[in-house]
Amino acid sequence: MSFDLASQYNPTGDQPQAIAQLSAGVKADLKNQVLLGVTGSGKTFTMANIIRDLNMPALIISHNKTLAGQLYQEFRDFFPTNAVSYFVSYYDYYQPEAYIPTTDTYIEKEADINELIDKLRLQSTTNILTRKDVIVVASVSCIYNIGSPAEYGKYMIDIKIGDFIEWKQLSVKLTELLYERSEFDFNRGTFRVRGSHMDIYLPYQDYAVRIIEEYGRVKEIEYIEPLSGQKIKSVTDNITIYPAKLYLTDPVVFQKAESQIREDLAKEYQGLKQQGKVLEAERLLRKVNYDLEMIKEVGYVNGIENYSRYFDGRKPGDPPYSLLDYFKVAYGNDFLVFIDESHMTVPQIRGMYNGDHARKRTLIDFGFRLNSAYDNRPLKFEEFYRIPSKLIYVSATPDEWEMDQAKGEVESLKREKKEVPHDGIVEQLIRPTGIVDPEIEIRPATTEIPDLIEEVEKRSKKGEKVLVTTLTKKTAEDLTEFLTEKKIRAAYLHSDIHTLERSDVLDNLRKNEFDVLIGVNLLREGLDLPEVTLVAILDADKEGFLRSRTSLIQTMGRAARNVQGKVILYADKITDSIKKSTNEIKRRREQQLEYNKKHNITPQTVYKPIREKIAEREEEDYMAFDRIQKDFDMQAVENLDIDSMTPMDKKKMIKKLEREMKKYAEEMNFEAAIMLRDKVRELKD
Repeated sequence: MSFDLASQYNPTGDQPQAIAQLSAGVKADLKNQVLLGVTGSGKTFTMANIIRDLNMPALIISHNKTLAGQLYQEFRDFFPTNAVSYFVSYYDYYQPEAYIPTTDTYIEKEADINELIDKLRLQSTTNILTRKDVIVVASVSCIYNIGSPAEYGKYMIDIKIGDFIEWKQLSVKLTELLYERSEFDFNRGTFRVRGSHMDIYLPYQDYAVRIIEEYGRVKEIEYIEPLSGQKIKSVTDNITIYPAKLYLTDPVVFQKAESQIREDLAKEYQGLKQQGKVLEAERLLRKVNYDLEMIKEVGYVNGIENYSRYFDGRKPGDPPYSLLDYFKVAYGNDFLVFIDESHMTVPQIRGMYNGDHARKRTLIDFGFRLNSAYDNRPLKFEEFYRIPSKLIYVSATPDEWEMDQAKGEVESLKREKKEVPHDGIVEQLIRPTGIVDPEIEIRPATTEIPDLIEEVEKRSKKGEKVLVTTLTKKTAEDLTEFLTEKKIRAAYLHSDIHTLERSDVLDNLRKNEFDVLIGVNLLREGLDLPEVTLVAILDADKEGFLRSRTSLIQTMGRAARNVQGKVILYADKITDSIKKSTNEIKRRREQQLEYNKKHNITPQTVYKPIREKIAEREEEDYMAFDRIQKDFDMQAVENLDIDSMTPMDKKKMIKKLEREMKKYAEEMNFEAAIMLRDKVRELKD
């Protein structure tokens, strides 16, 4: 099956060149390639065209859920007839199992699983094992342990029209696949029997399957709407039912695993006692025995993944099975991995293992888990890097590591006298709008505030807007206050401002309610503000994370939405980061101007409509509790007076907020869902 790209646009600018070069690199078996694409140049469209041209399954990894959600929606629109899936952590709320020795506090794993995301995760794995036209957009959670693809692929039930069928036997098989029988609540992963038919609600689809029996044989198979039971369509041949969960325990495998677990338990129990940790030894004994009994009786236990090494047949220290292993099993080396915003995503992949290992060490030292819990973990970076054979790093500011890998591989091939299609780094510098990177000017930091005021006043008269970045929150607030006293309309934006309010502040700038937006790290807001004609970077010569080459290029890129875009760096000395970043922007600008001149392109600012607010806000907050219960109000949630609520009110409010949280998560509005999750935590505490 081929990938059918649906788009009214054709590649423009240097997109055709980037698509051709990267595709040629894949065909030449280059493992590492970099797509250096400026903001607004259509990198996602380029990735889609590469997938279409090569006709290869792809995994796209993003560094956070929100960006992954946006990419998923874009790829789903690009490939409406193909299997586009979304694989992120499926928790609306997640508190990992932990132990705090200083206060002797054990925190049990607590999670609120989002059913929609759980469906999409299971859909990802089943699509990979059954189809060739698969695109999965994932967060970094795709490097975590999810169980063996070989074991998951073994567990399936094939049902054909005309087969002999017996409800009791089929019920046993479904239970082994971790489906639950439920005659009243028909939810994902459940089944029910109604006389001559059985309904099975597949956890990885939006529909249920109805199997109709007559005289002991399958007469019909239908897809039905789970809520109403109405028929969607008939199945003419057969269906395959996959497991309801990614972790399964084969009775034969479990017998072998159980003996190994008990052997390790005996050793670790004695080891703790020899260290004088009698309490910890007894705790471990009780915990593991309880888990084994639960697995034996119901086939599952909360935290079963901590025993996955035994079920998978892995040795201590062996890498776990992750989503990448599903790709490897299904497609060998014939799949692509795109790492989006690689300058952020690669370091995040590197850091996952260490954080997980530190938390597990405390649990193991104090008898809450066997040493095997260490092997329920994310991949180490070197383990991750070994699996894909075709990596494309996508970023406006790729880090040195990605560029070194790509250039080093090409140089090595050249030394072997092999032909290579490019030097490892493919640039995409031309925007479809024709807008070029901004002009850059460096001015003295000693007079930055008077100079900034003058620049702001010039632009505010023309209705243009200004972004200002500072090094601290305090400076942002003080500068806002100072400019306001000078009759300049200003507002600040930083991490202490609530997530939902940040969106409103950005909208208010576009609505001309103020002229200057001041912040510490304005890149992470995903700013798309075509009204901004000036970006001013204060204290640009203070080397550090916020004034590094990457941060400066990203911040300066905020001025590349308007044809009048300009950047002023306030600095008394030229740091290495300033030199490198300004040289890079000037290099890009020169190429863009040359392209526009050659093709007779006149750059145009594209003004996008202002999106609706996530929730309308009210100035007053009287009767907040009643407003939330009657007509859900996000502002009232934020200002809710928890101390004045009765225990019954708190219970009602928790239920209401959890319902709304799931609704927002289904809409992939993760910022709103996180805000509600935090408020639920407050109420529970």
